[in-house]
Amino acid sequence: MKIGKHKSGKTTKKTPKTPKKFHFLRTFLLFLMAFTLILTSGFYLVNSAGEIALFGEENPELALELDTLVDPDSPFYDAFTTANRVNVLCLGVNQNMADTIMLVSFDMDLKRADIISVPRDTYYYRQGYVDPAAHKINAVMPKGGPVAMAKAVSETLLDIPINYYMVIEYDGVRAVVDTMGGVPMDIPKDMKYKDPYDTPPLVIDIKAGPQVLDGDHSVQYLRYRKGYSDADIGRIRAQQEFLKAAFKQALGKDFVKVVKKGFEVVDSDIKLKTVVALASKALGMSSEDLATYTMPHTLYNQAPWYVIADGEGIEAMITEIYSIQPEITSEGAITTDGAMEESPL
Repeated sequence: MKIGKHKSGKTTKKTPKTPKKFHFLRTFLLFLMAFTLILTSGFYLVNSAGEIALFGEENPELALELDTLVDPDSPFYDAFTTANRVNVLCLGVNQNMADTIMLVSFDMDLKRADIISVPRDTYYYRQGYVDPAAHKINAVMPKGGPVAMAKAVSETLLDIPINYYMVIEYDGVRAVVDTMGGVPMDIPKDMKYKDPYDTPPLVIDIKAGPQVLDGDHSVQYLRYRKGYSDADIGRIRAQQEFLKAAFKQALGKDFVKVVKKGFEVVDSDIKLKTVVALASKALGMSSEDLATYTMPHTLYNQAPWYVIADGEGIEAMITEIYSIQPEITSEGAITTDGAMEESPL
């Protein structure tokens, strides 16, 4: 992992702890973290001593200390080290591969969250690997785990700092969605797909039209990809729509019950007192304070079907998220610093 500097000026090295066990997910399911652990209003968690005690601490420490992993050579070094943000890498794995990769960036001053989806087929060069599939970013997970994934995602997104990781149990989505009373969605078309070779066999059968998806059908919706013309990119759009709907639904439900269920199914290096601190800083948030992005990219339209990160597009996206003011030259032209290395393809 790279060595960067903490806001205090001290040199730090951020090494996320390796979880005791890795859960093998089938799909996205990371919305749980977004609306229960970072994006909830926090009112129920912070203002009720009895409810705080449900998480094992009568008087939790509400201070939030973050070690930031930032490359001093990054064109965004100043922005990354001065912004009052916490960035959480959310991973869903399927058959020991990272099936879903999302970075949730929470601005604690502006009380807003930006979620960046990174396509699982994103090209990520790894020296010493011959198999083309090994150069897809999702292939980093089997041997490297969340630490290596954090490094790969950080490098792909121009060395954006990553403070924590989260991995959620596959069956946990069913439990959490059912706990919150389902997620209202308007399904644009019938979703049908079968994979008898999956374990257990996968059956997706959702009718078109407005409905409330229960836990089972939420998992089916989030796994569906074959019916989209752009496959996984289409699935990312669907996942983001689901995330927004789930967040909006969660705002009107019993947060304590949902969060308790969340702690039963999530593996993370985030401590409980940090969760409470984040929730306290999110007071007053609404569903309008959630923005979603898909990593800017181009498609490599032949096997092995890589998704190629668009460096200029990523730079513009991060500039927007971090609200960075562009430099103005003496002639009045707008310029930006930093360039991505040319793709080896």
